Amino acid sequence: MRINFIETILYVDKQQESRTFYEKLLRMQPSLDVPGMTEFQLAGNFKLGLMPNVGIAKILGAKTPHPDRGKGIPRCELYLYVDDVETEFENAIEIGASEISPVQERDWGDKVCYFSDPDGHIVALAEKMI
Repeated sequence: MRINFIETILYVDKQQESRTFYEKLLRMQPSLDVPGMTEFQLAGNFKLGLMPNVGIAKILGAKTPHPDRGKGIPRCELYLYVDDVETEFENAIEIGASEISPVQERDWGDKVCYFSDPDGHIVALAEKMI
């Protein structure tokens, strides 16, 4: 398999609220913002999408639990490398992120902080120490 493009989609309760949060966190405008999907072009071959729970629930049907039932239950994390992790962590907290772990040097060679977005998704901001 050859993968040409990657898009990670977070299921969100309130698309506009999440759009505003990620717009401030990422310090960029979305590349797409229509009812049912907001996308941020984070790199040449990577987008971050925000899809309302009600939209994905229609697609998934009764084959999985409704996304509303999973709010705040960590199942994955969005791990983003940044140039200045301390500054970006301060920004995240200022815009309403919930702190989980402050910036610390981790034993895998990164300086990382953890927080959650308005829907409880785990976000890690990292900076290479080496």
